[in-house]
Amino acid sequence: MKFIKLFYPILFLINTLQAYSQKTYESTWESLDTRPIPAWFEDAKFGIFIHWGLFSVPSWAPTEGGIYDKYAEWYWARLENGEKPTQSFIDFHQKMYGVKFQYQDFANYFKTEMFNPDQWADVFKNAGAKYVVLTSKHHEGFALWPSAQSSNWNSVDVGPHRDLCSDLTKSVKAKGLHMGFYYSLYEWFNPLYKSDVEKYVDDHMIPQLKDLVTRYQPDVLWTDGEWLQSSETWKSTQFLSWLYNESSVKNEIVINDRWGKETRGKHGGIYSTEYDLGEEVINSKNTIHHPWEECRGIGGSFGYNRNENLKDYETSESLIHILINKVARGGNLLLNVGPTSDGRIPVIQQQRLSDIGNWLKINGEAIYNSRKWNAAPAVLANSTNYFTRKGADLFLIVTKWEDTPIIVEGVKKTESVTMLGYSGKISYSQKGTKIIIIPPTLTPAINPCNYAWVYKLKSCLE
Repeated sequence: MKFIKLFYPILFLINTLQAYSQKTYESTWESLDTRPIPAWFEDAKFGIFIHWGLFSVPSWAPTEGGIYDKYAEWYWARLENGEKPTQSFIDFHQKMYGVKFQYQDFANYFKTEMFNPDQWADVFKNAGAKYVVLTSKHHEGFALWPSAQSSNWNSVDVGPHRDLCSDLTKSVKAKGLHMGFYYSLYEWFNPLYKSDVEKYVDDHMIPQLKDLVTRYQPDVLWTDGEWLQSSETWKSTQFLSWLYNESSVKNEIVINDRWGKETRGKHGGIYSTEYDLGEEVINSKNTIHHPWEECRGIGGSFGYNRNENLKDYETSESLIHILINKVARGGNLLLNVGPTSDGRIPVIQQQRLSDIGNWLKINGEAIYNSRKWNAAPAVLANSTNYFTRKGADLFLIVTKWEDTPIIVEGVKKTESVTMLGYSGKISYSQKGTKIIIIPPTLTPAINPCNYAWVYKLKSCLE
């Protein structure tokens, strides 16, 4: 009898797994959007973005203006096609390099001679990141691997003469982190793209994407540059049906929502925001249940901008609060670093990552593998109390220390209240579905961490 009771649940599980693994996704959004987001992504919470390419050589943009004005990785477009703020880029370029110096000439100065992928991977691991996303090819079209579709415009044929995608992938995966790639669908000045988009998609873009996936088996494919064409023109659904049905990464790969000018926040995989832009679409009224991710730089630019000063960088405290904010609302944070053209992660960026990692070493239990608490109060601009949940446990994350009692409502009787990293007793009382927490008196000797503190309410949720 015991055997029968065990047999049928096991058989059901096997059949379910087989059905999942054998499901075929058609090349329609209706079918593709039914694919679940691989669980590892929602558990990971924190990833590292890397913008690196020829734009890392001039590494310059204004530090004033709108968000997009500050992007150093848009250097070439600002020089050539009138993208704002054009004149400041032209003035800088002519002053530094002369009137005759072409953007393509930067390939001779992109040497990456100090690039140590193992050291990068150590920095990311120590920061507490769980995945890494490298710009395999930005809008400039320069590929960081020996792409046949970008002959003489890739990092093996010119510049460093090195397969940067391969080198970093090996080091990152050796540290147990997930590895992925950013890929721009369009290229600003590719002659084929400008003359025949359909041929560009068929002969350049899709073969290049398949080569990237097949060579390096990424865990993330983060597309961008989709906004000028529809997903039909990009043939996105055809490519994704191959990715989900035939590729070697079909079960584990995570994609984003940038597959056509109509797809953000609607189709694809995770929904993506950028410096908080777009959150009103995917996270209105704090009710989104779809996996999403915020990407942003430590400064105002994704690509390294040597024009930035200390005031242009987020503090460690601010970045930790941003991470908490995104995770409490059900999202991930993909925090960008902009390496120099010789292959160094600027020390100030390393310092910020180190501080985040130190905080996560104490408080990671409230971040990793957590989920949004749907009964939490709405997160407002001035919120200082955030919540995450893990099973029946609830975590209260306080970003501004208060000595006055903290009230948590909407919970059942808790087994205990503790503070992560603190061995002392936390006093609390409970009245019905309300818990009143008395903050402890902390001194520098017993303060568990800086920037934010976490109370764990054990087994207080249904």
